[in-house]
Amino acid sequence: MNTMRRLFESLGVAVMAIGAIIILVQVFWISYGVIVRYFFNSPDAIVTEATALLLFPVAFAGLAYTLSQNAYPRVTFLADLLPPNWQRALTTINHFVILAVAVFFAAAALIATIRDFNSGAASEILLWERWIFWLPAALSWILFALYAGLIFIQSVFSTVTK
Repeated sequence: MNTMRRLFESLGVAVMAIGAIIILVQVFWISYGVIVRYFFNSPDAIVTEATALLLFPVAFAGLAYTLSQNAYPRVTFLADLLPPNWQRALTTINHFVILAVAVFFAAAALIATIRDFNSGAASEILLWERWIFWLPAALSWILFALYAGLIFIQSVFSTVTK
């Protein structure tokens, strides 16, 4: 299980790095758009829609990495008052909720990707096919769901054995 966990953590870092690269592309593209619009009076017609479309896959690129760092916010002031066994049980329930949400959104993103691919739906101005933007989001959610499942299983075994 530790090997699988390291694999998911590595994949999470890789997906997060791809998201960071997309953000850098957006920064330079938007800066270019501003410069050509205001200094050369020649606006880039595609910069707004293109960078907006790129925001969607980036929004989910850090899901698995955040889970690997245990960085999701939670309220613990009441849980800290519980005995250790109850705290572990509550952590397991929390991991189950994370897994349920991840599976729901992974399925929704995958279904949307497949539907957009089959329909040929495209963006309004650029006519870029929408499935291209759904696919990275779906893959991010699938990775997150698989990793959340592994964390949940480890949490169940840790609660049962202690």
